[in-house]
Amino acid sequence: MVGLQKAAIDGVALTTGVILAPVEAWDRMVAAMNSRSDLQEEVLRLQQENRVLKGQSQRLAALLSENARYKALLRSAQLIDDELIAAQIIAVSPDPSRHIVVVDKGTLDGVREGQPMLGEEGLMGQIILSGERTSRAVLITDSAHALPVQVNRSGLRAIAEGNGAIDRLLIRHLPAKSDIRVGDLLVTSGLGGRFPNGYPVARVTEVVISEGEAFALVTAEPISALDRGRYVLVLQRTVGSEAES
Repeated sequence: MVGLQKAAIDGVALTTGVILAPVEAWDRMVAAMNSRSDLQEEVLRLQQENRVLKGQSQRLAALLSENARYKALLRSAQLIDDELIAAQIIAVSPDPSRHIVVVDKGTLDGVREGQPMLGEEGLMGQIILSGERTSRAVLITDSAHALPVQVNRSGLRAIAEGNGAIDRLLIRHLPAKSDIRVGDLLVTSGLGGRFPNGYPVARVTEVVISEGEAFALVTAEPISALDRGRYVLVLQRTVGSEAES
């Protein structure tokens, strides 16, 4: 009798196990699916965090680079005796042939038409229109701009013209035998009363003298990176005011 009871109990247990097997398998499958779903969500979260961190890293690199340029600008300001106004470029001309920028300083800050605008390395341009809080400046490479310069080494005077290329100035109608060479530094000559004397402008990159021509064509690269950075210095004292003092 005992044997029969044990056999019956084992049979019930076996039957129960067979009945519950699909349920347990389903539970395991559901658990596996939930685990996979959780894993996919975790992967997506980590990818999103990675994109955010990458963006923050790029932004930090840009800020560090901008900070380095600003420090260089401040260092250059220490070498200038005249009054300076620190300004920030807030807009540029959409016309690629016109190199005009807008700065966030105006007449309320002491900015006036005709004042030179400097970068960390040298001359960038000139204020052409000043409002109360903002001003417009033309860069030295603008196609309608020209300024008197001289070769720092020899003192040779010339006129440097913009031609619409942000990295190039041209000197035309210079006698072929003029004392000018590749590598020469061009500085403001002070003639014409627009710019003070001696500010770096550009460095000569090419001197072309065609056979039989009486004049040379000189190409120079601006000292300041005119298409980079946001901070500039406006020279408050113009040549006219300097002469009056």
